Amino acid sequence: MIKQIDVSLFSLRHTFESAQPLSFYADYNENGSVLSYAERGEIVKITHKGSVEKGMLEILSRDNSAAHDAFTRFRLKDRMPTIYKNISTDEHISNSISLYNGMRLTMNDPWETVLTFIISQFNNVKRIRLITKNIVNKFGRPVFGSNGEIIGREFPESKALLKATEKDFMALGAGFRSKYIVEAAEYCTHNIDLYKFSGSNYYKLKEDLMLIKGVGEKVADCIILMGYGNLKAFPIDVHVKRTVERLYFKGRKKKLREIQEFAEERWGRYRGYAQLYLFHNARTGSR
Repeated sequence: MIKQIDVSLFSLRHTFESAQPLSFYADYNENGSVLSYAERGEIVKITHKGSVEKGMLEILSRDNSAAHDAFTRFRLKDRMPTIYKNISTDEHISNSISLYNGMRLTMNDPWETVLTFIISQFNNVKRIRLITKNIVNKFGRPVFGSNGEIIGREFPESKALLKATEKDFMALGAGFRSKYIVEAAEYCTHNIDLYKFSGSNYYKLKEDLMLIKGVGEKVADCIILMGYGNLKAFPIDVHVKRTVERLYFKGRKKKLREIQEFAEERWGRYRGYAQLYLFHNARTGSR
């Protein structure tokens, strides 16, 4: 069945390319603006029609809930004019918004976000995607077509990785991250329930997430921002740190705490969106 949702200030392409969890395992056809991924035992296809300013998402799925999931996944309730107004404090953010107008933060499964951002450490998008796709293809639950053939695989739950070893993940290209993947799968299956955490208490959530080995300050902020939807999170990696120092401090070195305080003061409750636009602009080399 096909569901249609009206959207405004939305770009499926920019959202897919912005180094969020869907970037690492979904497939995107730029020519038709079609995003596809396996979920709930089927392949979900999302097509963006129309313009960034005013368009429509067409969701092809056998499951009614897929439309609701897409609505939540792409944060379609976000009031982008308000967000843009609040984060457009200078020409750097304004230029990035002009370049990537309609790019949205996404709301993802917490475990999916934990795993992909553990893989992201000291890595680039191409390699993150390769490793993530390898893990999905190896451990993901198969999705079957009408003739019984496997047409895709869902993102694997943490328990699906429990029997895998560091050697297994090394073979899939994970490198030094293999140890952390094994430990995270074990810890998130047996020691915590990621789905019972509240995204509203930023500091408590960050403290809980950093008990997972392999989850430091930056990865925890990525999980809080993209797995729990708390826009107070402002993930700082090397790119973001250098960008903020160059653009706002004339190249002077700043501590992570100082950058966090600067982001909170400058962009307030929407600083997670400011980070998205700064990071994507810095990563793609645009000016």
